Amino acid sequence: MIWARRTAGALLALGMVAGAVACTDDSDAEGNAEEPTTTAADTGEAALPTSDLDEAMALLVQRTDGPIGAISVIDVDGDTTVHAAGQATAGEEGAPSADDHVRAASLNKAMTGAVALSLVDEGVLSLDDTVGELLPDAPETYRAVTLRQLLTHTSGLPDYPAQDAVAAAINASPEAAPEPEEIIALTADAAVQFEPGERYLYTNTNPIVTALMIERATGESYADNLQERVLDPLEMDDTYLPAADDPDVEAPRMSGYQPLPDGSVEDVTDGVAWGGWAWSSGGVITTPADLSKFIRGYVGGKLFGPEVVAEQRRFTFPGSSEPTGPGENGAGPAQFRYDTRCGTVYGHTGSILGYTQFMAASADGSRSVTFTISNQVSDELLPTLRAVEELAVCEALEG
Repeated sequence: MIWARRTAGALLALGMVAGAVACTDDSDAEGNAEEPTTTAADTGEAALPTSDLDEAMALLVQRTDGPIGAISVIDVDGDTTVHAAGQATAGEEGAPSADDHVRAASLNKAMTGAVALSLVDEGVLSLDDTVGELLPDAPETYRAVTLRQLLTHTSGLPDYPAQDAVAAAINASPEAAPEPEEIIALTADAAVQFEPGERYLYTNTNPIVTALMIERATGESYADNLQERVLDPLEMDDTYLPAADDPDVEAPRMSGYQPLPDGSVEDVTDGVAWGGWAWSSGGVITTPADLSKFIRGYVGGKLFGPEVVAEQRRFTFPGSSEPTGPGENGAGPAQFRYDTRCGTVYGHTGSILGYTQFMAASADGSRSVTFTISNQVSDELLPTLRAVEELAVCEALEG
């Protein structure tokens, strides 16, 4: 998820950074190919003057457009190393900590996928279930879309943050969001972007609809499902979905910032109730330590069985996560593949006002990396960020 904020005045404007890649002619739109297809990233990785991760992170925070703070948690067979640079809060002593709360941004999408796939594993849901079967009151254009298409970003549904009606609603009430069904209803008149299954396009609407299907199938709230099926099993005790009228991030925290045109930064940690406005697409608050637990368990198969893991590894569609992760990116069900110079890892990226996130793990979940910075990455900063993330991946795979 990439949410942009107009810093001139208090107006909040939701927008998406383009970069999704259409599927090639020889791709199977229903996900029947066994071999993954990756695409070269639209934006290259910058050449770094060092191969040392700590030095590279220090250079990152020293950039005029760089973050106030950065932290990477690397786990190799249970041995955890924390790399940190800069400050957790501008003007205060203390580097970011693995136990600082941060906004998960679109890493939340993987958590929503984990809930859905655990229900598929149990037979409560099927990847072929349609929106209309479970949510008959959904907009008509949504009803033929399957759960598989939601998880693989091949639904063609309109991107809800890009709709003028949604932006206006957030501007009118940033600190309190309506029910998710009401947010989706604001997109009812928006045209679909393509026929379901036709191609790949990263869309924030997909995990919102997925969570509504989860609620209808189980009779329990999305928050309760997330707690019972992901957070409790993986002992993610510092991760939570804030209420729809809670715009703050709990302490201890790594504050989030927005660079301003004059070179200063604005603290944007609080003020928007992302737990409601982004909900299952990016509303969760977590910590770098908990993200490390999640990605190892998620990729390593602790939340569902081998058949579902195998289904998730079918990277049929070329397409990058948003923002683009390190190496070449490939899109699968609620997970992305990153082919780097040091090897392949699986995970997700994310970006929301004040934060940019990356997490990935080796296929068996034994080696993992998380990377968090305290601003929303710009196009100019992204190549350098991707290069530093790749250094972190290399340390995880080769350390």
